[in-house]
Parts: sequence; C-alpha cells; structure tokens
Amino acid sequence: MVIRQSLARAWRTDLPRVVLLLQVGNAFNWLGYGLILPFEIIYLHQFRGFSTATSGLVLAAILGAGTVATPPSGAMLDRFRPKSILIAANLASAVGYAGLAFVDRPWQAFACAVIGGAGVGVNRTANNTLLLTVVTPEQRVASFALGRAAQNLGLGAGAAVAGFVISSAQDLRSFQALYLFNGITYVAFALIVLAVVPNRPTAEAHDGAEGGGFRAVARDRRFLSIIAVNLVLIIVGYALFLNILAPFVKAHTSAGPGAIGLLFVFNAFFVAFAQLPVTRLAKRMHRARVFAVASGLFAIALLGVLPATLIHSELAATALLCAVSTVIAIGECVHSIVLGPLVADLAPPHLLGRYISVFSLMVTGGFAIGPAIGGEVLAISPDAVWWGGALVAGVIGAGALLAGDRIPDKPLAATESKAPPGDPMPEAA
Repeated sequence: MVIRQSLARAWRTDLPRVVLLLQVGNAFNWLGYGLILPFEIIYLHQFRGFSTATSGLVLAAILGAGTVATPPSGAMLDRFRPKSILIAANLASAVGYAGLAFVDRPWQAFACAVIGGAGVGVNRTANNTLLLTVVTPEQRVASFALGRAAQNLGLGAGAAVAGFVISSAQDLRSFQALYLFNGITYVAFALIVLAVVPNRPTAEAHDGAEGGGFRAVARDRRFLSIIAVNLVLIIVGYALFLNILAPFVKAHTSAGPGAIGLLFVFNAFFVAFAQLPVTRLAKRMHRARVFAVASGLFAIALLGVLPATLIHSELAATALLCAVSTVIAIGECVHSIVLGPLVADLAPPHLLGRYISVFSLMVTGGFAIGPAIGGEVLAISPDAVWWGGALVAGVIGAGALLAGDRIPDKPLAATESKAPPGDPMPEAA
C-alpha cells in the first residue's frame, strides 16, 4: 500500500493494483535474465566446449526464434486473452532457459534456444498488450514508465549478483544454478499473472474488424513512419551504446575493463531510479517535443564519447564515459515514455496485439541491425560511428519538431477503446 501511494503521488494518478503486481513480477523476471546475460557465450564456450562460432549461433537462435514468433503472437493476442498467452510464453521460456543448464551437445542447445527464444518473443508482446488492457489511456505513460524502471532494476541487479557469484566460484555448477534460477523467475512470473489478473469472458467481435489483420496495419502510414524512425533511433541511441561502445573504449581510450562493466551497471540502475521523476517532468510536454528531446540527448551522448580518446588519465576517461552513460540513460527514460503509449494510441482496439507485435519487432530489429552497422563503421573509421550516429539522431529530433501535431498526444477517436479498464480487448473477426 505504501509503494502504491508513493507511485500515485509521483505520477498524480492511480495505477491499478494489478499493474503494480505485474511489474513486480516483471522486475523479478528481468533479474533472472540479468544473471545469465553477461556470461552466455562464456558458459557455452568454456564450460560446454562449444566453439565461439557455435556459441554465437546459439544466442542468435534465441533472437531469431523470438523475432519469428513475434508477428503470430500479435494475431493471437487479437483473438485470445493476453493472460493465457503470457502464461504459456513464460512457461516456454522457463523450459528453454532451464534446459540450457544441462545441454552438452550443440543440437540440444539449439533446441532449448528456439523454445526459450520463442517464449521471449511472445512474452514481450503479450506483456505489453495485457498491461494496456488494464489501464486507462491517461495511465499508459505511467504504466510504460514503471515497466521500464522494473526492467532496468531487475537487469542491473541480476548482472551485479551474477558477477559476484561467478567471481566467487567459476565452475559449471555456478552457471547451472544461474540458468536454473532464470527459469524459475519465468515460472514465478507466470504464477503472478495467473493469480493477479482476473478471468473475464472474451468480448464480442468488434464491429469494425472486417478487413483487419496485418494488412490494416500496413495501411497505417503514420504508424509505419513512426516505427521506421524509431528503428533508426534504436540503432544509434541504444545499440551503439550497448554493443559498440565496449570495443571502442577498450581499443581507443585509456579506460580499463572495469570501467566498461561500470558503465552498463551504472546505466541500468540510473534508468531504474530516474525513470519515474523524468516521467513526471516530461508528461506535460507535447510528444513531438519529448521525442526531439530524447533524440537530442542521444546525439549529445554520442558526441561525448569522442573526447575520451584524448584523455590519458584512466580515472578521467572513466568519469567522462560515466557522464556519457548518464546522458544515454536520461535519453532512454525520455524515449520510453513516448513510443509505447503512442503505439497504443494509434492502434484500433481490435488490432492492438498486431500493432504491439510490429512495435516489438522493430525494437528487436534495431538491436540486431545496430551491431552489424556499427561494427562495420567502427572498422572503417572509429570516430565516424559517434559523430555519424549523433548526426542521425539530430536529424530525427529536428524531424520530430517539424512533425508537430502529426504526432498525437491523445488516442485517436477511431482507436480509443470503449471497454472499461481491466476488460480484455474485443476479439477480432
């Protein structure tokens, strides 16, 4: 009750109790994933004897399975209750990740990767869709902000705990324990969903569902334009930081390996604790301006990486890069309160699952494409990665300001659900 009241005061709104409980489960779920995230290739290569190439392909299979499973999950979510789909997805992820604790042959690892990855792909879409069905349009920003905070808090805490466990005992059983605990967190989240989300009968078919499906999504030019721009922003604002900064820092700055780990833990925890205050500050701004602010912060952070190559003091270089990590984190906080609620506001109720699945697919695509582009540019010109990314982010920010009212601040009249909060979205025909 105390937590709920403090959150309500922070946002000046009253999120349903079910949302707060779901986000507690979400944080615990991400804690489990954070336990294995930094050590996946190390585990498969050093303790299971797979080559680095095979280990990389196993991880790629997780991402690939999640990508393939995302669009069908959107169609399912428009026909069936998100609760059942989310529970099934979590159980599949639990089987896949727990199974990785016992693999000793590549084919076993690939099988577990496909099962776990497909569960993760469906989980992401179903989780967002379920949360949108239990809040009002006015509560969407607060709900997405709380989800972002829960994700980063769990991920950062998991990575920190995993680092302590592995540094204390680098043996097979330690890694197996981490994978098994990750599987347990998926089961725990499924039980929370089962317990706290009420069962309600499926609503009748939506009157305007004819001619729906992904063809209707493809005809929404405003949505596709926003998603395409967001794909590019994820590449330059998120993927470069997560995937390209570490090798750049190691090769071109005086900061040591310890500083690299500090950047990511620092970033995750800053997002976790700054997300709510940033949401409160930005919620009165027009979405176009908020999107421009996020793009500008990413541009400033990317340019801030360049002076680190000129600093010869390890401490000073680390301090500068921590400042870069902080600006990136603020940009993430601002960005996260725009896109999710905006997608929900653009989506007709009977196509909400499909819209969310396309949104999720673009996020996955950005994290997949970003390292490939960034790695290629890094090999050609290390500095161009950062000033080039900053230029792209700046152009996106300027474009958002020019778009103005074409980025709506409220749900469109044709897309606003008439169902009360907590009721399932109407079933598609």
